[in-house]
Amino acid sequence: MGKKVEKNNSIFQYRLEKHHDELRWLYMELYQNDDMFAELCSKMYEYYRHRSIKLKERDAKREKEAGWYHRKDMLGMMLYIDNFAGNMQGVKEKIPYLKECNINCLHLMPFLDTPKGRSDGGYAVADFRKVRPDLGTMKDLAELAEKCHEEDINVCMDFVMNHTSEDHEWAKRARDGEGEYMSRYFFYDNNEVPEKYEETVPQVFPTTAPGNFTYLPENGHYVMTTFYPYQWDLNYRNPRVFNEMMYNFLYLTNQGIDIVRIDAVPYIWKEIGTTCRNLKQVHTIVRMMRMIAEIVCPSVLLLGEVVMEPEKVVPYFGSVEKPECHMLYNVTTMATTWNSIATQDIRLLKKQMDILNHLPKQYVFLNYLLCHDDIGWGLDYETLKQWGMEEIPHKRYLNDYFTGKIAGSVSRGELYNDDPVTQDARFCGTTASMCGIEKAGFEQNKEAMETAVREDLMLHAYMLTQSGIPMLYSGDELGQVNDYSYKEDPEKCADSRYIHRGKLRWELAENKKDYTTVQGSIFRTLDRLEKIRGQEITFDKDADVYTYDVHDDSILCILREYKGRRFFGIFNFSNQEKTAWMQEDGVYRNLLTSEKIELKDIRLRGYDFLWCEK
Repeated sequence: MGKKVEKNNSIFQYRLEKHHDELRWLYMELYQNDDMFAELCSKMYEYYRHRSIKLKERDAKREKEAGWYHRKDMLGMMLYIDNFAGNMQGVKEKIPYLKECNINCLHLMPFLDTPKGRSDGGYAVADFRKVRPDLGTMKDLAELAEKCHEEDINVCMDFVMNHTSEDHEWAKRARDGEGEYMSRYFFYDNNEVPEKYEETVPQVFPTTAPGNFTYLPENGHYVMTTFYPYQWDLNYRNPRVFNEMMYNFLYLTNQGIDIVRIDAVPYIWKEIGTTCRNLKQVHTIVRMMRMIAEIVCPSVLLLGEVVMEPEKVVPYFGSVEKPECHMLYNVTTMATTWNSIATQDIRLLKKQMDILNHLPKQYVFLNYLLCHDDIGWGLDYETLKQWGMEEIPHKRYLNDYFTGKIAGSVSRGELYNDDPVTQDARFCGTTASMCGIEKAGFEQNKEAMETAVREDLMLHAYMLTQSGIPMLYSGDELGQVNDYSYKEDPEKCADSRYIHRGKLRWELAENKKDYTTVQGSIFRTLDRLEKIRGQEITFDKDADVYTYDVHDDSILCILREYKGRRFFGIFNFSNQEKTAWMQEDGVYRNLLTSEKIELKDIRLRGYDFLWCEK
């Protein structure tokens, strides 16, 4: 036992010494507090000591293969525990289904305890060390994570750092006037300072939650609430806040969490006279968090949620010498993809991909078509303006298209946070409904359904062609359509995002092997595409990736080259038959059919695609 303790001590000390000087420097830069830094180091050792043997073995293995998450067979799925399988025990029982879906990265949407009716979909956390009772317990979480690890599935969770619920113990004590806890938030006894913030800080939800402060009449103070009045922003100027949140972070990773999604990371630090977005102190905090993870739990990855344009996203990777997040969401590309569907024009998407393809290959993006959130139209409007598309009319066009108001549109869905002042709004709907599967099913139009399924599969094939980690949204593998039942739930009816947060219809999964059904066609084709991606070397992280001009603004062509092999992905974003004008030498193999073909002026049906390689 003594030798084991000694070995553990030496491992921890080695990792601590590696990062100590930089960690202390950054900590003191923010807080100038030696005692709190010493406490942090002491607590880090405590969490390391309590980390299970299996997790320590996992840490050691992944330290030796630091880029393990660059594997070309990585495939994620995000899901709500209750919608997918009722509770954590149910998810554990459904692991065979996840394996059928080729999933090796499971993103469990927020599951920590939240107040009923004021949860913001789980992002208003009342207790960072308690699972929502209807979903299970911390023991259930640890058991689920262990079972996932046995099946080579990594577990991802949301870590909400920017705020707590007003029902959190700290918030309750702050509301009662305890100064120690009021200092963990932004409290002001008059509106002078809040008004200064409001001069420069944008509103996140101008229609449903206007302003950035909420007045509390019971204690006569204003408190900062960037998102909703029941979500109180944490004050990271207070070292106690940083330390305690890091202890929560380490507690959760000790349950077996592999990937920690840092929610709303750009918002963490606040300064009067700024937008309170992307301030340099945020990067200091994320860098410290990265080092803390590498000291205590080095197998754990940080995934940053930065919902902004690329030039503001990329800095969250940090540098090669001083890395921050391991992975980031490819948000702009997602929005631009749907813009390409609505306009049948891939020029902006091509430009976006060209930017990303020139970034260092060690940068890992998570690529997706849909997530739990709405789709915001954060596009490159400067470029669109050059092509005759003004921002406000274009956003209106996109929302009209995807809500099915424009002639020829097959999409169905609903707006979110429709702001009559800015004339801005976002959109909600499932991938299948946006592609026309809902409309075709309602009309029982067989031809329209074939086209809709083809569009759905083309988009997924395009997503799988991108470099990085593709993420499926639960239900998309079966072509599940919008769920309008949320309108009957008084706790959900005001939030249209619940339209794509419906329960997984397991009866649909019974058709997953039958090609003659919508579900089978999508499921089996996705299975084939995913397996090809995991097998072909052209999908390696070190492959060179380019867009390829085929002289038609409706067709996106992607070329991947690696070790003398060439892969082409050709995608028709139009509902019309189109020709990809190209004259490539040699014989290529259609990866889905194994048919030998020549890449010379390829004809594609509306929304069709081609994967080929030589």
